Amino acid sequence: MTESTPIAPEDQKIVTLARSARARNGVPEGAAVRDETGRTYVAGTVDLDSLKLSALRTAVAMAVASGATSLEAAAVVSAADAVADDDRAAVRDLGGPKTPVLLAGPDGTVRTTVAAG
Repeated sequence: MTESTPIAPEDQKIVTLARSARARNGVPEGAAVRDETGRTYVAGTVDLDSLKLSALRTAVAMAVASGATSLEAAAVVSAADAVADDDRAAVRDLGGPKTPVLLAGPDGTVRTTVAAG
């Protein structure tokens, strides 16, 4: 996917939610996932002395804790150039290897979409 490729409205929604979480919480990353029923889970980076989680792993954990059994899509807003392998693994564990993971820059522009697998 390139920047000029339009994304589906439901995917744009999770990018917008992830961007909002990042800005609202003043954290390095924001993420959102959409489960099999269309519910969304939004999170920011967790950086405590005793617990460190990326935004995407936190969002996946929130989905699991709320009873989600699958994911339709995931989005992360970050200054990073790629989605970390650990983040893709968390999405893959719940959503499967083909679950799309959108990576957007801090401005919300989707830079790439990769499969979780």
